[in-house]
Amino acid sequence: MNRLFGSKSTAPKPNLQGAISNLETRIESIDVQLSKLNAELSTYQQRLVKMRDGPGKNALKQKALKVLQRRKMYESQKDQLQQQSWNMEQAGMMQDNLKNVMVTVDALKTTNKELKKQYGKINIDKIEQLQDEMADLMDIGNDIQESISRSYDIPEDVDESELDAELEALGEEVELSGGWDTETIGGEIPSFLQGEQGIPDFVDEPPTGEKVKQAV
Repeated sequence: MNRLFGSKSTAPKPNLQGAISNLETRIESIDVQLSKLNAELSTYQQRLVKMRDGPGKNALKQKALKVLQRRKMYESQKDQLQQQSWNMEQAGMMQDNLKNVMVTVDALKTTNKELKKQYGKINIDKIEQLQDEMADLMDIGNDIQESISRSYDIPEDVDESELDAELEALGEEVELSGGWDTETIGGEIPSFLQGEQGIPDFVDEPPTGEKVKQAV
């Protein structure tokens, strides 16, 4: 059967890089041929300049024309190969760009999948409930602080003029009674009337409970 239909080729399929390399090799070989033809044309041209008109010059001129035709053919073939190489290079760049795009798309898909997995574990309702609970706790804390810092049995609004009048009235009562009633305060001078250095210098002796009673 293999003799009739042939065996399946096991050779690797050509790729763009291999095809471009083959074209470059062919272009290099054409450049070698062009170099030879240019050298030959240069020799003919130098000889034609020195020769006189006649059959010999015409024959040499025909040879030069044939070489020139061959050079044009090689130049045309070279232009075609260079265009093919350029087209394949563009196809290769497009292929590379497509690979990069596919890699980017795969990365985006993976990221999207992971984000969905992570965000899927978050319950928005629980977060809202947690925020509400925190707000309630903050309100309770403010109420507690306000309650703790509240004054006891002291009016919040006190008129300073009333305090001054009351203080002046207390002073007048002390002057009329001849001093503080030591019996009502345990027979001793009140601590708020005692300075850090004790009894003032102009007092001969500290008052006693009996003297205070006699004065009364």
